[in-house]
Amino acid sequence: MKREVKVHLLPTLFEPADVRGGVAVIIDVLRASTTITHALANGAARILPCGEVEEARQIASALDPDEVRLGGEREGVLIEGFHFDNNPLAYTPAAVAGKTIVFTTSNGTRALLRAAGADRVMIGSFVNLQGIVNQLQNDPRPVHLVCAGTKGSITIEDSLCAGAIVDRLLATEQESNPWNDDQLQLALALFRQHSVTPESFRRAMRSGYGGRNCVRLGFDEQIDLAGTYDLFEIVPEYNVATKSIEIPRH
Repeated sequence: MKREVKVHLLPTLFEPADVRGGVAVIIDVLRASTTITHALANGAARILPCGEVEEARQIASALDPDEVRLGGEREGVLIEGFHFDNNPLAYTPAAVAGKTIVFTTSNGTRALLRAAGADRVMIGSFVNLQGIVNQLQNDPRPVHLVCAGTKGSITIEDSLCAGAIVDRLLATEQESNPWNDDQLQLALALFRQHSVTPESFRRAMRSGYGGRNCVRLGFDEQIDLAGTYDLFEIVPEYNVATKSIEIPRH
């Protein structure tokens, strides 16, 4: 494979211009990427990502109240006046089918907006891992795996997911690793070290900044859900023209 593949362990480790002409995959395993994928898989019509809480409220106020729901978090918990927090288990078919979700989180939506200048922006997580890999295998453009991190710090769970994507991409390559990128090497090594057994993977998901936050908040079930491979085949994509995340209709 001749095209470039890079991992960005934090959004601040690339400039928006760096991803132009390429495919960006936004990875916020705990929990925005996982939640977005669940919401769309369960029938949400679209998700409108916002960087700030007041922006989300303003956008929602201009839409039909019967058709819109506010979702997201700050400091990991439900925002006052919002319908949902950032818990993927809350976005059930009964709650979100046919709805527009105006969504803002501490890390994931901001990472997405920083990478919005890419030719294509997809939402990646363990729950749609193979779907992401399939899309990347069929797209010749440069790949940028963007880890959201937590409060400006690198997180193990996002790095693990980036490494898992690279590992599966490499399974189809003739060379053992054709990509000369240090952050990619770190993510790949981390994933291979901690994915040897389900127990070591589960420990790793809880050991980083994001995992510890979720444990502290009592979100243990959500960590296990976020670490489940290939629950869905869908790949949510951000449409820069409509400023919405949807499931593309090819």
